Amino acid sequence: MILGVFLVAYTLLSWSGRFSLSRSTLTAVVGGAVSGFLAGLIGTGGALRGAFLNAFGLPKERYIATAAAIALAVDVTRLPVYLEQGLLAPRFYPLLPLIFAVALLGSFIGKQVVGRISQPVFRRVVLGAIGLIGLKFIHDWAT
Repeated sequence: MILGVFLVAYTLLSWSGRFSLSRSTLTAVVGGAVSGFLAGLIGTGGALRGAFLNAFGLPKERYIATAAAIALAVDVTRLPVYLEQGLLAPRFYPLLPLIFAVALLGSFIGKQVVGRISQPVFRRVVLGAIGLIGLKFIHDWAT
């Protein structure tokens, strides 16, 4: 719930121009630590990581590459743990190559879409996605 409220508030304040995180090493360290902690604690840190990455005003291509590299690192370290702990049922193993292929296809389609929109539109889309995720967290808590 708290994360959801933060994400919605961050989105609204960022859209209004009243709030922005500083572009500093401290922001990067705190953002990485907090999003990593939350990913370990509640299983999701991507939306918060997106908010911190957004603070740096990266060009859309760098934003996507950075977010993808972090997500890949997180998933590569999680998957062996899931497999070793039996959290992924063996019946799903044959689907892993398909999931990988779909992820690549999604990346290709995403690249085509992002290439056609401007940097300001991209930033608004990212903020909108962060806000929607925040609303989902609030909804999930309320139900």
